[in-house]
Amino acid sequence: MPRIRGSRELDSLEEERARLTRWHTTLGHELPTRLVPRFGRRFHLVRETLRGEGPEFTSWVFAPRRSAPSRTIYYLHGGGFVAPIDPFHVRYAARLAETLGARVVMPDYPLAPEHTWEASHQALAQDLRRWAETGPVTLAGDSAGGGLALALAVTLARDSGDAAALPDSLLLLSPWVDLAESTPETAALDAVDPWLSLSKLRAYAAWWAGTPDDLGRTEVSPALAPREVLGRLPRTLVFCGTRDVLQPGCRMLATRGAGTGWPLTYVEEPDLIHVYPLLPGIPEAARAHRTVLDFLRRPA
Repeated sequence: MPRIRGSRELDSLEEERARLTRWHTTLGHELPTRLVPRFGRRFHLVRETLRGEGPEFTSWVFAPRRSAPSRTIYYLHGGGFVAPIDPFHVRYAARLAETLGARVVMPDYPLAPEHTWEASHQALAQDLRRWAETGPVTLAGDSAGGGLALALAVTLARDSGDAAALPDSLLLLSPWVDLAESTPETAALDAVDPWLSLSKLRAYAAWWAGTPDDLGRTEVSPALAPREVLGRLPRTLVFCGTRDVLQPGCRMLATRGAGTGWPLTYVEEPDLIHVYPLLPGIPEAARAHRTVLDFLRRPA
């Protein structure tokens, strides 16, 4: 898996920072739709601009052309906070959009190491609240994007007394919810995770947080949010595999959420790797997709 993805262990912080910074200067500014055949014929696409504490950034909005959307899927992409939207993210979200007759909102938020969580968090929270006030919204994300999705939900639950400001459901795929690495089991899983590198995750977490003190704040590590705030969150579906270095954080989230009134369903698959529900051609991903559809079709 690391060879297929072209990944490897961290050589040095300086080299990794320089590599990412160079890479970011080469990135295009279009939605990567190449894994969705005839995307332009099947979907209507709009580019919106969000303004936060950092630079302006794009939020992509697309919906099936064949019908008016009945709900919004607000999708935060993964990539360790250092990688942009991937074609697999678009493929997964487009599949949900067509199956459910939904609109997808996919922000292309500013990345680390050039930017921290502060550059985009409030802008994303305000944009999410805007969509939530217009109709049903599922807040979704994978990996780092799953952690960011939960962080935004925690911010809205903490700061707003209006239930209409919250999404009606959360879908989190192998979410990175504990950048502070609060669980001692995390280091042991580094030996069996064929996808993620703990040395890189620690660097990316530090860059996204900005300061060591911010690693534990809820905007960065939402699994550490006060339990009374977790209890205000909407119904949530979480997936994780046991060969995922992020699994201890997901388990901690489920444990801390238990008994708070938070309707959280945690699905853990033995021997499955990071973000397995996004992977094509495996039966466990097909099973996860059916579970997702049942969850999202269920009345709030």
